[in-house]
Amino acid sequence: MGRQNILIVDDEKEIVDLIEIYLKNDGYGVYKANNGRDALCILDDTTIHLVLLDIMMPGIDGLEVCRQIRKDMNIPIIMLSAKSQDMDKILGLTTGADDYITKPFNPLELLARVKSQLRRYLYLNPHVNTANDEIVVGGITINKNTHTVIKDHEEIPLTPTEFGILYLLASSPGRVFSSEEIFERVWKERYFQSNNTVMVHIRRLREKIEDDPQNPQYIKTVWGVGYKFEE
Repeated sequence: MGRQNILIVDDEKEIVDLIEIYLKNDGYGVYKANNGRDALCILDDTTIHLVLLDIMMPGIDGLEVCRQIRKDMNIPIIMLSAKSQDMDKILGLTTGADDYITKPFNPLELLARVKSQLRRYLYLNPHVNTANDEIVVGGITINKNTHTVIKDHEEIPLTPTEFGILYLLASSPGRVFSSEEIFERVWKERYFQSNNTVMVHIRRLREKIEDDPQNPQYIKTVWGVGYKFEE
């Protein structure tokens, strides 16, 4: 695969210029937008592999941009926000973001998260991984080669992070995975005790694959331990 393109969406020019320097120094193609409308136009016309998306913007805010992207695209989205409250993070993740970083941030940390998200996205992308790796379990077909999930003959669109969690759980039906193990194996980062990222993604995943998310058939919670996939 050629150079990966990253779209930075933020109305603060200084932040955009700073991020651009670090990304270009690392060999990424960089596209910039200072509002949500321009961002969506770029996404319509350009192949973008990851979006860095500010939440607070005039006009169309970052949450709405995220919703629009998720209608037909599974590229990684990292939210940028000056807000640090847990509910703001949960809202961003629930909307469809894969990760969340609070301003002010260390550019090197942001770069590390970009690499982590792209590594997972490109690994699961069928144009990168040509191995035929398919799981058929509990009435669901999960194909890592084509990055597709089929249930009842219908494809269920998942983000790269959601797919990674589902593939991990379904690879070992009945085995309980702790939140810590899920996070460290899917995000490939160190887990912190107060991190509720896994919980948010599990909830979003259930809303997509379960007939009744409140009484899940596939992704079960083992209270005090973690999560498992049941046939």
